Amino acid sequence: MKTALVTGGGSGIGAAVAHRLRSDGLRVATIDLNAGEEKYSYTADVTDRAAVDAALDKIRTELGPVTVLVNAAGLERFKRFVDLTFADWQKVVDVNLNGVFHCVQATLPDMIEAGWGRIVNISSSSTHSGQPFMAPYVAAKSAVNGLTKSLALEYGPNGVTVNAVPPGFIDTPMLRKAEERGFLGDTQKQIDATPVRRIGRPEDIAAACSFLISEDAGYITGQILGVNGGRNT
Repeated sequence: MKTALVTGGGSGIGAAVAHRLRSDGLRVATIDLNAGEEKYSYTADVTDRAAVDAALDKIRTELGPVTVLVNAAGLERFKRFVDLTFADWQKVVDVNLNGVFHCVQATLPDMIEAGWGRIVNISSSSTHSGQPFMAPYVAAKSAVNGLTKSLALEYGPNGVTVNAVPPGFIDTPMLRKAEERGFLGDTQKQIDATPVRRIGRPEDIAAACSFLISEDAGYITGQILGVNGGRNT
C-alpha cells in the first residue's frame, strides 16, 4: 500500500483528490492551513519549509515513506495589476509556486529511494489563455507547468513521473468567492461557452489525478492534462 500526500486537502479540489485516493486504496495524508476532519490531516503552511518537514516527519512515522504527492494547495488574489502590491504578488507566488518547490523537494528522496513515485501538480487552465485580475496566479501556475516538465526529465530515470492537471471552470470555494466579488462575469455564459455545457466538479480533477497516479500511467510523464470540459484544448 502506497502513501500519498495531498496539499490543500482541507477543501475543494484537494479534498476531492484525497477522498478519491483513499477509495483507490492508498494511505492518504493531507496538509492544509485548516486541518480536515479525516484521519491523518495535518495543519501546515506549504510556504514554510520547516512546517512541511515537521508534518512529513509525522506522516512517515504513522504511514511510511511518501511516494505519491499531489500539489493542490492554492491561493488567488483578484486585483487589477496596477493595484497589486509586491507583497500581494509575493504571497500568491509563494503559495502556488514556492509551496510546490518545498513539497516536491521534501518528498522526492522517498520516491528516489523506492525507485517509484508519482507527482501531480494542479496548475490552471488560465495558463493557456491568461485571466484578467489574476496576473500573479497565472504567472505562478504557468511556472508550475514548466517545473513539471523539467522534473519529469530529471527524475524519470529514478522511476518518478511528474505531470500537471490544469483545471478549467471548477465549482470550488475559491471560484464561488470570485463569483460573489464579480470577477467571473456571468457564470451561465461561462457554462454555455464550455463544450460539455456544465461546470466542472472537483471529482473530475480527482479522477484525472487517480489515473496519473496509477500503474497504467507509468509511461506518461511531463504532460499537461487539461480537465476543462473542452475549453482551452
